[in-house]
Amino acid sequence: MREGNDRILIVDDDLEMGGLLSEVLQEEGFHVSTTGDSLEALSLLKREEFDLLITDLKMKGLKGLDLLEEAKRVAPTTPVIIITAFGTIESAIKAMKMGAYDYITKPFQMDELILTLRKALETRQLRKEVIRLRKEVESRYQFHQIIGKSPSMQKIYDLIERICDTPSNVLITGESGTGKELVAKAIHYNGIRKEGPFIAVNCAAIPEALLESELFGYKKGAFTDAKSDKKGLLFEANEGTLFLDEITEMPISLQAKLLRVIEEREVRPLGDTNSYSVDIRIISTSNRDIPTLIQQGRFREDLYYRLKVIDIEMPPLRDRREDIPLLVQHFIKKFNQEMKKNVSSISEEALRIFLNYSWPGNVRELENVIQRAITLSQREEIIPEDLPSALFLKEEESLFMKAFEKKFTLDQLEREYIKRVLIETGGNKSKAAEILGLDRKTLYRKLQEL
Repeated sequence: MREGNDRILIVDDDLEMGGLLSEVLQEEGFHVSTTGDSLEALSLLKREEFDLLITDLKMKGLKGLDLLEEAKRVAPTTPVIIITAFGTIESAIKAMKMGAYDYITKPFQMDELILTLRKALETRQLRKEVIRLRKEVESRYQFHQIIGKSPSMQKIYDLIERICDTPSNVLITGESGTGKELVAKAIHYNGIRKEGPFIAVNCAAIPEALLESELFGYKKGAFTDAKSDKKGLLFEANEGTLFLDEITEMPISLQAKLLRVIEEREVRPLGDTNSYSVDIRIISTSNRDIPTLIQQGRFREDLYYRLKVIDIEMPPLRDRREDIPLLVQHFIKKFNQEMKKNVSSISEEALRIFLNYSWPGNVRELENVIQRAITLSQREEIIPEDLPSALFLKEEESLFMKAFEKKFTLDQLEREYIKRVLIETGGNKSKAAEILGLDRKTLYRKLQEL
């Protein structure tokens, strides 16, 4: 018990009864506040946190049940005990349905009230602990909208936490749709630069002729259309983060200038004779094989090492299938709210299709599929009929055709088949062994071998 810390609010317009209750509970070691005005009680509940509310049923102003209703709205974790000298079965049932912890009729034994009170406080503590643990789990599996409980994602969460307060440049690699920009934002908004700007530049979307002026800015008269000075994005990102998406699409001539900015921490606008200091952290991304681009002379090796002081590789969705159910529920909740629909779940058959699909577009493709399914769904759950045909075509691809095309050995084919059966059974080794025609010991041995 935490009796020395628990705060109790007593609401009773019978001041003598309220004073008696207050005296007894203070002797028990509780902090007690008393009021005979139910409207004042509601105001107190809005301003302060109480561990328990004890209220009379019949009072001037708000009645006890009205106060109970308001208390459940403004302080949902605070248990409410109702006491009354005019108790009826109907009012007791109504109070309990409305969320009262207990309903006690006068006269009552003080020992009985104190026992009920302590049980209510224990219930509140358990409820608060459940809420705390739920938030902890959610924050762990959903770091700045990056969702996943797989070991690979847990490592990325840990890495973000360790590097967000450092000034080092970060290079994030991985296939399109894996969440590279979300990681960049998580690093920025959880670190010491979160009060500074986060300036995003898509190097593949801006024409080469414009990219230099967008990044570095220019002085009036630097070229024909330069009618006035323009501050470049490198300046805009000062004391914050410059996010260079698809950095490998940056022209080789600009790569040299960016390298100079990183080394000298100075920027010279086009047409200017002066350089200006900047304090920026660069987070860049690429979905390309950078070492190959370096060998081909399309990306500077010295810039590569300047950008990847810390490198993060995002795993494709097909390599973290255990995260798919979490992602599905996240996107169902998101689009259900946005579209004001009543879709709350996904059928087992539809989820099995999701787990068996290879997701070449990764999380972004999954998000689009869920959005489409909720748009089309006429039920409370997503079913296979709500899914695009591409998912079925991939799912029905013959394992033997895949093995033939990729020149699998017999061991590889066996491994792939066992893997698919385990996915099908949700990791249940007993069911998998039954489908494979093996006993559990043989399956475990094969898993160790493979």
